[in-house]
Amino acid sequence: MCVLKSGKEYGPQHVQWLAAQVPGLVCISMDDVPGVPVVRPRHDWPGWWAKLNLFDPELIPGDLLYLDLDTAVPGDLAPLEQVGTTTMLSDFYHPQRPASGLMYIVQADKAAVWRAWLKDPAAHMRRCVTTQCWGDQGFLAGVLTPQRWQQVLPGAVVSYKVHCRGKGLPAGAAVVCFHGQPRPWAVNEAWVPT
Repeated sequence: MCVLKSGKEYGPQHVQWLAAQVPGLVCISMDDVPGVPVVRPRHDWPGWWAKLNLFDPELIPGDLLYLDLDTAVPGDLAPLEQVGTTTMLSDFYHPQRPASGLMYIVQADKAAVWRAWLKDPAAHMRRCVTTQCWGDQGFLAGVLTPQRWQQVLPGAVVSYKVHCRGKGLPAGAAVVCFHGQPRPWAVNEAWVPT
């Protein structure tokens, strides 16, 4: 799964770029994406808050593997799809903080997150603006106690800036997260799809 909230930075071409790496990718979006199945969310929240639609238990039933659009997939996703419990990233610079750029979401956890979010989405968006509680991942950390990819599958999920820039792709890396700049399509590395 991915989520597209079109704006100044992301558009359908970025979903298509990810879909070329992830067979069967489905996108949650209000926009059409040629060549990629799209599911329309019931709510059109702004920016990264659109990710909360992943937790709508009726939108796409079953467990989900979610990837941010600025994610490169040079390896096999199968081990990530078999973790069996809700799993998020640890922030690559502040490991105690969760990050939502790559998530495995089990169906059993969706309803609790959805109920908590729908109590007052506007209040959650206003509250989650501090370093300690930042954005959608800050909200999720207050509702879930997820596993972390870096502990579950050490070395399989890496950061471009922390692990790859100037060093190359680490052996065993299945997913490379490009959090912030540069975006993957701006990087000229043989292992990053054009």
